[in-house]
Amino acid sequence: MAFTIRQLRYFIAAAESGTVSGAALALSISQSSVTEAIRDLEADLGVALFERHPRGLEITQKGHQFLRHAQGILSSIADARQAVVSDTEKLGGKLHVGVTSLVAGYVLSDILARFRRANPNVEVTALEDNGDYLEHLLIGGELDVAVMVTSALRDRMALQTEILEVSPYQLWLPNGHPLTGATSVAIEDLVGEPMIMLRLDEIEEATRGLLSALGARPRVAFRTRSVEAVRSLVATGAGIALLPELVYRRWSLEGDRIVSRDVSGKLPVVQVGVVWRKGAPLPEAAREFIRAAQSQSAQR
Repeated sequence: MAFTIRQLRYFIAAAESGTVSGAALALSISQSSVTEAIRDLEADLGVALFERHPRGLEITQKGHQFLRHAQGILSSIADARQAVVSDTEKLGGKLHVGVTSLVAGYVLSDILARFRRANPNVEVTALEDNGDYLEHLLIGGELDVAVMVTSALRDRMALQTEILEVSPYQLWLPNGHPLTGATSVAIEDLVGEPMIMLRLDEIEEATRGLLSALGARPRVAFRTRSVEAVRSLVATGAGIALLPELVYRRWSLEGDRIVSRDVSGKLPVVQVGVVWRKGAPLPEAAREFIRAAQSQSAQR
């Protein structure tokens, strides 16, 4: 028996809420309907998508892999529906997009996929660079739009932003670390722990600021510009990390487990948005890109 769109919707809701009750509430259906749909989906796929615990559901590695495909399927269906009901002519021309390194693989890829499906005749070029340089290119008219971390924009008077995601910081730990068993984790608990620092956007500066506020210099074990390197280093016990939730994944490339925990106290958040030059006429392709970004954000 092939799985259904309804099962995919229920599975995604359960994965996002972490509980059957939360998924049922979000979908306005009964909990038994969610439970039955997930059970049938797992039977059809032949794999366990969740581990069941008294506190709720925890997605498995196979479940995490399937989640991306399920989200892509529903996104494609929405795009197909839009293509049928839309009576506008297909866009052409060029679109120049900028992106900061932190969000290139976590936000932009899904937006571009959605935009290209709806506008196959638009030629898209993308440039990855730091936020300051992208601001310069936007103001100078060399980029139409950029998807970037907006928390630290330098020239807000010249730029218009549409926030797509607000991501709080989380603590990343190797499986079995003593802090994984704590009921609550405070910033003070991290003093003396070896830290893996990510040198992208304002991430390292924010992490150092958090720990230096305690009067202790961070014990930096490793500094890298690669999120995947941070994942691997944390998973193998080389240190811990404080990073935005949007880049968290439960598994390293090697298949080792990474545990995340919320940290009490006032932690910064990372805002990701689409940015363009204020007051300048936007090409229609840029307007469509912004709409695609808004739609993808709503789906996330």
